[in-house]
Amino acid sequence: MELIQIYQCLCDRTRLRIVLLLTRGPLCVCHFQDILKLPQTKVSQHLAYLRKHKMVETTRKGTWIIYQLPAMPSPELETNLRCLQDCVASDKLFRADLARLEKTKKCTGWIEEAVRQKSCC
Repeated sequence: MELIQIYQCLCDRTRLRIVLLLTRGPLCVCHFQDILKLPQTKVSQHLAYLRKHKMVETTRKGTWIIYQLPAMPSPELETNLRCLQDCVASDKLFRADLARLEKTKKCTGWIEEAVRQKSCC
């Protein structure tokens, strides 16, 4: 993944918020909707953009599509993700997203299990 590709993906606030949430683990569209307080169509458009640019990977579990960060991120992506996590504390919106994520995480255990099953088969 080229550096310019990473910055093209991260230059949008919504995509930046999505990527931040994915640093904490895999999620489905409905979880992004709840956390970001955005309609499904907008969330799906941003996820499609990130997928097209290889910033996210997907796993299908029945009718659900689970999104996660690449299993083998490039060194450039890893560096930028660390920077993003370091900057979160200074942004009120990012802090609110992470707080809502913690509430959502209570019902997302099946997601991580589905991702684990995919990676072992």
